[in-house]
Amino acid sequence: MLISTGLVDLQVNGFAGVDFNSGTITAAELDQALEAMLATGVTTCLPTIITAHPDELEARFRALDAAVSASRLGPAMCPGYHLEGPFLNPAAGYAGCHPPDAMTAADSGLVERLEKALERPILMVTVAPEIAGATALIEAMIRQGRIVALGHTAADFDQVAAAAEAGATLSTHLGNGMPQTAHKLANPIFAQLAEDRMWASFIADGIHIHPKALQSLIRAKGLTRSILVTDAVVGAAARPGRYDFAGMSVERLADGSVRQTGTALLAGSALCLDAAIRNVVAWGLATPDEAIAMGSRHPLAVLAPALAAHGIALADSEVEWSDDLRVRRARVDRIERRFGTIETVH
Repeated sequence: MLISTGLVDLQVNGFAGVDFNSGTITAAELDQALEAMLATGVTTCLPTIITAHPDELEARFRALDAAVSASRLGPAMCPGYHLEGPFLNPAAGYAGCHPPDAMTAADSGLVERLEKALERPILMVTVAPEIAGATALIEAMIRQGRIVALGHTAADFDQVAAAAEAGATLSTHLGNGMPQTAHKLANPIFAQLAEDRMWASFIADGIHIHPKALQSLIRAKGLTRSILVTDAVVGAAARPGRYDFAGMSVERLADGSVRQTGTALLAGSALCLDAAIRNVVAWGLATPDEAIAMGSRHPLAVLAPALAAHGIALADSEVEWSDDLRVRRARVDRIERRFGTIETVH
């Protein structure tokens, strides 16, 4: 039996049948999602809002923030938010499931305007560093006490290096948000792997990245700079079927993938963070201690400067693991749950 601090998920768009991007999320729905996340060992998360037009972003953040404030678990588990877009590359393949028509040039004022109406800060912003004004945006985000990550990007080596120099510290779901055809070596994946000032997050579900490919990526970045995320959407910890996600129809399939309905395009994942930990151990990519660190201490290290800038102290947390890395008990602040006989959908 192993005891660790709680897991930290930097990128979660929805969970357990609940869409954080709906614009209508309630406190009860959020608690439903957070209870299910707690069962996977996650005690801290950044609810993530993806690319949308400014009025849609404002409505979605307002509803989400109100739900966090009024919920039981939100104040303890959600210190702030992750904005993934709209400052991304709209080209086919790079955009992923994000709507290209809502993507814009860099505008730090948009982030400030969105945050002004919220009780909690936007702690992390994912951008494509090749878009117009990206360097100034990254510098502004750092001054405002945010973490900047790179994602959905066609950036070359020089652009990634410039972004890191400006203060970017993380790659968002590295290996994804890429077209199927790219230069064999001079591409955004290699550019970000080569940047030693940046961490990299990975979706270890065996769907977004083949386990052997993930082995190579982690070897190149190094275990000490690797982070596990879920990029979970509404279909995570839920039954196969169709769901609404950020205004689009998606389908959680029996193989564990989530795709835009009627297409082969991935739309987030159904991954749970404890399952990601078990996966990297089962694939021989990390020891249990290393895998748990990739889902707890490493993301916390990335997030720490933003938390400090906003004077946020996370609630105390603890997770008790079985020998086969199943969550037996999870505690955040004074809220504790035991899961020994509960079967969760992963």
